[in-house]
Amino acid sequence: METHPTHLKYPGDADLRGLLRFQPDEGSIWLGDRRMVLLHTVALGSLRQDLISSMGPEHARRILTRMGYACGMRDAEFAKRLRGDRPAAEMFLVGPQLHMLEGAAKVTPLANEVDLEAGRFYGEYRWDHSWEAHAHRERLGLAEEPACWTLLGYASGYTSAFMGRLVLFKETVCAACGADHCHIVGRPIEEWPDGEAHRAYFESDSLLEKIEALSQQVEALRSSLEPASDGQLVGSSPSFRRALELLRKAAGTQVTVLLTGETGVGKERFARALHQLSDRREAPFVAVNCAALPGELIEAELFGVEKGAYTGAHASRAGRFERADGGTLFLDEIGEMPLAAQAKLLRALQEGEIERIGSEAPRKVRVRVVAATNVDLEAAVAQGRFRRDLLYRLNVYPIRIPALRERTGDIADLARSMLGRFAALHGKRITGISERAMQALHTHPWPGNVRELENLIERGVILTAQGGAIELEHVFPEAPDLHREAGLGPRGELADLGSREQRELLDRVLERVLGSGLSLDQLEQRLLESAVAASGGNLSAAARRLGITRPQLAYRLKRAADGANPPA
Repeated sequence: METHPTHLKYPGDADLRGLLRFQPDEGSIWLGDRRMVLLHTVALGSLRQDLISSMGPEHARRILTRMGYACGMRDAEFAKRLRGDRPAAEMFLVGPQLHMLEGAAKVTPLANEVDLEAGRFYGEYRWDHSWEAHAHRERLGLAEEPACWTLLGYASGYTSAFMGRLVLFKETVCAACGADHCHIVGRPIEEWPDGEAHRAYFESDSLLEKIEALSQQVEALRSSLEPASDGQLVGSSPSFRRALELLRKAAGTQVTVLLTGETGVGKERFARALHQLSDRREAPFVAVNCAALPGELIEAELFGVEKGAYTGAHASRAGRFERADGGTLFLDEIGEMPLAAQAKLLRALQEGEIERIGSEAPRKVRVRVVAATNVDLEAAVAQGRFRRDLLYRLNVYPIRIPALRERTGDIADLARSMLGRFAALHGKRITGISERAMQALHTHPWPGNVRELENLIERGVILTAQGGAIELEHVFPEAPDLHREAGLGPRGELADLGSREQRELLDRVLERVLGSGLSLDQLEQRLLESAVAASGGNLSAAARRLGITRPQLAYRLKRAADGANPPA
């Protein structure tokens, strides 16, 4: 058992402050890999008042407690990652320190007994300046019962995730009731005489999450067993919807379709969807990768072989055209097809008949051909690698499938769809994709398109622990810092950290400035004048460069000028 005595001094929080990143240019704030939002306590107090007024205090308490509980569980992950090599009780104090860093309250540990191996916990803490108690009193006046529901939920969620068992915190003194501080006590829920009455605040959401996860897995399994349809073509971006609309219009006809687009955009999935939407859905769908077949074998594979046609042809064999009779034949990478096979393919498309190798009798086939390519067929024609007449025949109904970088708005939906499918395939329960990982997915250039996204999500599912969320390191193990970092200075102020090289350069510049003998006023004057000169005399532009307003710049320039020319 590890125990912290009363009023123990916290360990240094530099590691926690380092988690906080402000990215004003991106419109985001991050605590580690969790996105945060700065909210006015007045707005939170208003929300609290509306919940109590519209739903009653009991239901409002449930919602706010669960909200805090979810936040606490998230922060517990930081504790084990950041201070996993520290003693358990010291590692646990990450939670109270984060609670203070996040502006919830000043937390003073009075008792902090943690035994991870035995699963024992007892904690007492004093809260000063609780935002929730203040908000309650501002909006609703003095409370008759303790009212820091969100903060209690946080403490319970954090400790429960840390200990691996449900730990219930209660508020014995609350500033919302008129006290000058709040006091909370936490112990495993079984050790509270009325613990069962509080269990509903914490466990119902967990059950709902499990039911939702199971539902997603059932849906993923069902979709993997059913033939592909346009319902499995995920996306709502304009370019994607245009391609899908062209596909639907072609489905009710017999037209030959040419699918174009970069490697990995999902051309075969489009072809399968076209087949499933057509009246051929009960007939075979046969796919051929023309680039994967040797040139000397592709004709035999497509059109079939008669017995004795060449050495080794011991029996007659139907080709892919015959096997797809009545259905759809998908010819992927058609730009790689040899010229000899292209001539036979043209005949098959024009006449609706094929000839097996070694046979002189044509065979009628009723096949819709869907071709796909990632090469410029016009350029291939100019280079003599592709027949112009075949291009004209295939290009009757072209559909261009956009690259993933052209439809970044679809990435989140695609990733979630793939997550459900791969979680079911690998028997994993994954709670989702972290915000940091999702942001990285949105900013990745996607040279491999949807196929690359699919591979990354499957890898993420495999690497993620059971019941966890896919994190940035699961999808991009060697990802660099994707964004300009900004955070807190030594006194808690906003400070642009920049890259290591930028900080080192700044340190060298400051060292030279300090050694120059310039006073602070002289340095400011030189800086202001340089900014104005660099902006061509435009004060507004100079102010933007300095990060101040134009009136502030004008005032500082006037003050500097007055200082340089004092009155006689």
